[in-house]
Amino acid sequence: MQYILGISCFYHDSAACLLADGVIVAAAQQERFSRVKHDPAFPADAIQYCLTDAGITLGDVSAVVFYDKPLLKFERLLETYLAHVPRGFRSFLTAMPVWLKEKLYLKTVLRRELRALAGWDNKAALPKLLFSQHHQAHAASAFYPSPYQHAAVICLDGVGEWATSTIWHGKDNNLTPLFELQFPHSLGLLYSAFTYYCGFKVNSGEYKLMGLAPYGEPRYVETIYRELIDVKPDGSFALNMAYFSYPVGAKMISRKFEQLFGAPPLKPDTPPSQLYLDLACSVQQVTEEVVLKIARHAQRLTGEQKLCLAGGVALNCVANGRLLREGPFSDIWIQPAAGDAGGALGAAMLAWHQYYQQPRMADEQQDQIQGSYLGPAYSNDEICRLLDSQQIPYQQLTDDMLYHSTAGLLAAGQVVGWFQGRMEFGPRALGNRSILGDARSASMQSILNLKIKQRESFRPFAPAVLVEHASEYFDLSKTSPYMLLVAKVNPELCISLPPETRGLAQQAAQRSSLPAITHVDYSARVQTVSNRHNPQFHHLLQTFYELTAIPMLINTSFNVRGEPPVCSPADALQGFLATDMDYLVLGNCMISKAEQQPAQLAAARLRRFIAD
Repeated sequence: MQYILGISCFYHDSAACLLADGVIVAAAQQERFSRVKHDPAFPADAIQYCLTDAGITLGDVSAVVFYDKPLLKFERLLETYLAHVPRGFRSFLTAMPVWLKEKLYLKTVLRRELRALAGWDNKAALPKLLFSQHHQAHAASAFYPSPYQHAAVICLDGVGEWATSTIWHGKDNNLTPLFELQFPHSLGLLYSAFTYYCGFKVNSGEYKLMGLAPYGEPRYVETIYRELIDVKPDGSFALNMAYFSYPVGAKMISRKFEQLFGAPPLKPDTPPSQLYLDLACSVQQVTEEVVLKIARHAQRLTGEQKLCLAGGVALNCVANGRLLREGPFSDIWIQPAAGDAGGALGAAMLAWHQYYQQPRMADEQQDQIQGSYLGPAYSNDEICRLLDSQQIPYQQLTDDMLYHSTAGLLAAGQVVGWFQGRMEFGPRALGNRSILGDARSASMQSILNLKIKQRESFRPFAPAVLVEHASEYFDLSKTSPYMLLVAKVNPELCISLPPETRGLAQQAAQRSSLPAITHVDYSARVQTVSNRHNPQFHHLLQTFYELTAIPMLINTSFNVRGEPPVCSPADALQGFLATDMDYLVLGNCMISKAEQQPAQLAAARLRRFIAD
C-alpha cells in the first residue's frame, strides 16, 4: 500500500488529505480541530487524524505534497512591491520578516513540523517532500476525483503564486494547461473588493455578498465594466488598478473606488443601504458573465462537453447554476472543497497520477470523493461516555425510533442539531454536522438566523431534498449532492410579488409555500440527498416525507457565528447548550433542551459570551 499525504497551509483554510493507492482515505480542515475559523496554521491535528484513521504513522507515508510553490509566490511579492515603490513600503516591512524567517524556507519549516508531529529527532528521515503549483493543485482536485474520463477544467480564485484564472484539459491521468491570467488581474479579488466595500470580511464573507445580491438591482453593471474591468470575448480581462489597493496596500480598494460610488466602505454589522444592495447585485452579475465567457472559451479550446471547476470562485453557487443552465457544457462537476482546503487533496492526487504515473479510472457516473464525508466519525459508545461524564440527560433510541422521533419534532417546528457519521470535507454541511428545520415554516429563517446561528437576518437557508423528488420542487437538470448549485424554486410553489416589495424586510411567507428555503429571488441553494451517499440522512428525509408529504428539510451547518462547523460530539454539545436549539441528536442519542439543568445552560452561554 502506497500512502501520499497532501497538505495546504500558511494562508487560510489549512487542511490535510491522505491517499492509499490513489484512493481518498481521509481529509479534514485544521479549523475543525483547533476551533479557529479559517485556521491557516500547519495542520498538525488534521494530519494526525488522517494517519490515525488509516492506522498508520508518518513513517508509512511515501510522499508529502505541499499545494503551493513558495519561491514563485515570493517572486510575485517582490516584483509587485518593486513595481509600486514607494507605495506599499509599510506593507513590505510587515510581510518580509515572515517570509525571510519562515515562508522562504518552507521546506525547513515543513520538515520541522512533520518531525515534531511524529516525535522524531532532527536527523530522522522523512517521506519525500514534493511541491505542486497552486492552480495545478486546484485543477487536480477538480479533475482527478470527478466522474469524467476527459473534461475541460477551470480554476478561478484570488491568486496562487501568479495565476488567478486558468483553463486546463484533463484526459486520463494528464492535466495540460491551456490558458492563464495572472495577478493582479483577478476575478476572485474583484469580488473580494466588493465584499470588503459592502461590510464583510475578505476570504470569508464572499458568500454573504452572494446572498445579499438578490435584494438589489444591477444598476452599476455598466459602471463596473466601464471603470473597473475590461473583459474580452474570450473571458480574459484586466482590472483598472487605479481603483484597487490590494497588491501592496492594507485595504482592498483605493480612495478612487470610494469616490466612484460616492460612499465609504460599509462598516461591519451595519444594515446596508440600497447602494450596497445594488453593488452586490451588480458585481454578482458581472462575475457570472465573466465566468460564462471563460467557460465558452474553455469549451472552444478543449472541444469537451464536460467541465470541472475548482478555486474559491467555484463556491459561487449562483454563478455555477447559471453556468449549468446557459453554458456550453452538458454537465459540470465542482470540487466540494473548492477553496484552498481542497488544494491538499489536489496536491496528493497530482503526485499519485503525475509524479508516480499511476493510471486513473473514471466511469462517467460516480465521482471518487465519497460524498465528501471524509472526516472523523464517533461511535455511540464514545458519545454516551461524553454525555454520562457531563451528567447530560438523554435518551438512547433504536434506529427506527430515532428517525420517527426526529421527523416528528421537525414537523412540529422544533430545531434539531443532527450529528452523524463522518464529518464533511469542505465548507458545506451535507447532513452529518447539520442544524435542521422545517422548510414550510414562515418563521424558521429568522429563528435560525437570529436565535441560533446569530448571524445576519437576510441570509438564506439551503434545502436538503430527496434526490428522487428534487425536480418536483426545483428547476434543476442534474443532481447537486454538494450544495454547490442554485436553482429556481418551481413557479407553482411561488407567489409573484412586485419588485418594490422584495426588500430586506420582506416576510418569507409572502414568497413561497416553502418560505424558509426560498430566497427573495425565488431561488434556493439545493442539496440533493441520495441513499448511496448518505443513507442515514436519506432515511430521515424519507421519514419526514412520509409524515408531511414534503421531501425536504432546511440544512445549515452546525456552528454559530465566528466558529467553524463542529467536529466532535463535545463541540456539538457545547453549541447546543449555548444556543436556542430545541433538540440535539448525537448518533442514536437524543437530548432535549428542556431537560437540561439551568446551571449547565448558563455556563455554556457564558463560555460563548466570553469567546465572542
